[in-house]
Amino acid sequence: MKVICSSSGIIHPPLPRQGAVDIVNAGFENMTLELDMCCPSFELECYGKWEEYGETIADRKRISEYPAEIGSFYEKILSVCNEKCLKIPVARGVSLPRDTKRTDLKEVLLSIHKESIRFCRKAGCSAIMIRPLYSDGGIEKEWEINRDYYLQLVDVARENLVMVLLENQCCNRNGHMVRSVCSDSYQAAEWIDELNRAAGEDRFGFCMDVGVCSLCKQDMYEFAVTLGSRIKAVILRDCDGQQEGSMLPFTCAYGGQAQTDWLRLIRGLREIGFDGNLILNLQDTAGAFSPLLRPQLMMLAKAAAEYFKWQIEIENMLKKYESIVLFGAGNMCRNYMKCYGEKYPPLFTCDNNSEMWGTVFCGLEVKPPEAITKVKGDCGIFICNIYYREIEQQLKDMGIEHIEFFNDEYMPSFHFDRLKEV
Repeated sequence: MKVICSSSGIIHPPLPRQGAVDIVNAGFENMTLELDMCCPSFELECYGKWEEYGETIADRKRISEYPAEIGSFYEKILSVCNEKCLKIPVARGVSLPRDTKRTDLKEVLLSIHKESIRFCRKAGCSAIMIRPLYSDGGIEKEWEINRDYYLQLVDVARENLVMVLLENQCCNRNGHMVRSVCSDSYQAAEWIDELNRAAGEDRFGFCMDVGVCSLCKQDMYEFAVTLGSRIKAVILRDCDGQQEGSMLPFTCAYGGQAQTDWLRLIRGLREIGFDGNLILNLQDTAGAFSPLLRPQLMMLAKAAAEYFKWQIEIENMLKKYESIVLFGAGNMCRNYMKCYGEKYPPLFTCDNNSEMWGTVFCGLEVKPPEAITKVKGDCGIFICNIYYREIEQQLKDMGIEHIEFFNDEYMPSFHFDRLKEV
């Protein structure tokens, strides 16, 4: 799984170095190429309505010549990325605003997207996110328009070895965010399958935008499971569930409760064995922070992204060891045994509470910590206790290697009857 930082709100195209340095210094190795930096959605919305919107001749020329200007506009960004060894696996294509009513810009968008796909190859992108087109003619007309549109991209996508990713959409209707094109997971799955059949190969995939799912009040577990392996990218961003926003995950919370259902998202991605592009978009959070605090913010962003990767891939961590020993005989140990006890049975568990030594907990013998030193072979020691760092240091002082953290926050099921802490 690739952890990717969205460059939205972080990279400033005329002077991209500082943003790129902040991304790299935080530990990110990958970022997105945001192709709407050159042609923002609100400018594209004005295309052809110059008198109405008051654009100048210069504005008209710049928008109409955008496809030919992609290379020169992003030249500095690519140069800095090459210098800093920052890869660009995914690009986001130009799009109209979510609540657009315009249906007359198909040819303009087609020209832009074809050139964007060609540029992707130069930038090293293997995928590009291109939002479905809006239609006011109902579901059947919507599919007809988009099928025709996406299939016109097949040849150039194949020629440049680029996969086209559709995204789930929402739109603003009378002040309320409602579901739009591809926000129904079954519809989206049918679209992807039909496009790939028509293309004669897997040239299309799906990008799951968590922010859109949250705004549309969707069950993200069901959404992910329905689309399954069609999901090639996931955009992680937080919002309040009412308005469009791209905030750092876990930062939009009230009364200690997250507004985004991370539980169902992680369970869903874990269920399908997601191994694609995990894209962190914190555009609004980055914009609100002082540039002086940006390096520290980016380090937190990287830690958050890695946390999601760890949670989604938690079973891979269990698979890599010949044997397992747990540290902790409490609630988290119970939850481990409930979810993974049969598939990945531990040798035993240990605990710092001497009163538990020699007893049996959830079918496991409870031993003193020193028992770990006698275990031979490739054995992973999984800390099942919230005092991770304290116990980790204890194990390191004992000379123990292969120390892992087990976290039961997002397990498929868990015990609600909590044991009292001693």
